[in-house]
Amino acid sequence: MTDRRPTGSEAAVPDDIRALADERALARAGKEWAVADGLRARIEAAGWRVVDRGFSYRLEPAHRPTVEVAGLVRYGRSADVPSRLDLPPIGTATVVVVATDWPDDVARTLASLATTTPDGASVVVVADGPTPEQDAALAAGSLPVVGGGPIEVVRTIERLGTGAAWTSGVRRAGGAVVVILDPSVEATGDVVSPLIEALSDPSVGVAGGWGLVTEDLRRFREAPAGDVDAVEGYLLAFRRADAVERGPIDERFRYYRNLDIWWSLVLRDEGEGRPARRAVAVDVPAVRHEHRGWTSLPEAERDRLSKRNFYRVLDRFGGRLDLLTRRLSDGT
Repeated sequence: MTDRRPTGSEAAVPDDIRALADERALARAGKEWAVADGLRARIEAAGWRVVDRGFSYRLEPAHRPTVEVAGLVRYGRSADVPSRLDLPPIGTATVVVVATDWPDDVARTLASLATTTPDGASVVVVADGPTPEQDAALAAGSLPVVGGGPIEVVRTIERLGTGAAWTSGVRRAGGAVVVILDPSVEATGDVVSPLIEALSDPSVGVAGGWGLVTEDLRRFREAPAGDVDAVEGYLLAFRRADAVERGPIDERFRYYRNLDIWWSLVLRDEGEGRPARRAVAVDVPAVRHEHRGWTSLPEAERDRLSKRNFYRVLDRFGGRLDLLTRRLSDGT
């Protein structure tokens, strides 16, 4: 293993944290990913973060402080984002768009919302460690009005990852329904109202534009509109109250893949022995464009990140075949 003698600020890392990090590096080298994830969680719970360098690593404080720069607040962690969740809902829905790179994609999505979103809905853009170009594109005065009001922008000081970005957006949500909308999606009509209507049925826990089904919780495939096992994160809606009751969203999902499956199952799960709530895919007027979070990475890297996230799904739900739509419908 690479020499791990501490230098600079790493010299202040407690010995017990360094021992956990060394153990995790060995687990990763042996491809024991579940063990490595458990050790990462213990390290992060103690206030430290592991930044991987191959099978070596460096340790740093778990998050940077929240700061104000040129009049703009940049949050060091999702927990620092002021929460509206203890206030009564205002408006019908809040659409959360995560912006990192690719400002043209974000601008296309926001422009489409400006012409299609009904009054009473709001939009929060979470600029998660945005590039300078993305940051400039989200400057005050450059964004359209959506749903009769201005777009709110939440900025982080560094890239926190998809789980933390979703959490940050949920914390600022005023509407009774939260709609996660990916910048690869362009609305060609009102995509919000059909999701609100779907969630008016108390048996529905999550709704969206595109769904997935599975026979074994290992392999998922796309499915037509109707009851599904999970909703894809391109367009995913849930009740704000359920996010409060069933959260928090697992922020170890730094890469976006499979977080949508995990969160769909969390929202549906009523406990073993009790009927699960439904996930519903709804026909919506929208177009899916290239997803650059997928295509911008080499195949080996996106597969590695996707598998790491999928282990988290299996860790919590791997044995829960009772959640599957097919089994619920035929009684098996």
